[in-house]
Amino acid sequence: MVGVISDTHGLVRPEALAALRGVRLILHAGDVCAADVLATLREIAPVLAVRGNNDRGDWARALPTSRDVDLGGARVHLLHDLHALTVDPAREGYAAVITGHSHRPKIERRDGVLYLNPGSAGPRRFTLPVSLARLSVVRKALRARIVELAVSPPSPRR
Repeated sequence: MVGVISDTHGLVRPEALAALRGVRLILHAGDVCAADVLATLREIAPVLAVRGNNDRGDWARALPTSRDVDLGGARVHLLHDLHALTVDPAREGYAAVITGHSHRPKIERRDGVLYLNPGSAGPRRFTLPVSLARLSVVRKALRARIVELAVSPPSPRR
């Protein structure tokens, strides 16, 4: 099982950590916003991350803007913003494209390619859910599931 998370924006929720327990790898699709987010996630499993449009500083410059990952023989392309995709995933033989940026969780298949956006596990944006995804790999076949996190609403300001 692979955990997929994005748009943490410097926040590591305990609910996200609980949902990721037991995964063998975590993919972070950018907008990490703080190096300690990756360190905390690494306490659960190895982490592969890409840089998002809000990732700045020396630690962030070390992250690639995209990367290819082999998951049990299934080739996955990881990047932050789907609009920055410069290849034809089906023609290039990718089994999946994983992105973040929109904060909208989405799973779809196009031309035999799985497109996965786990949504945002960071601060809630508008009325969008707080979520991440779990990805299973069985004989090169990828199956994704969105995990909506039950998070407490922020306390009212006084």
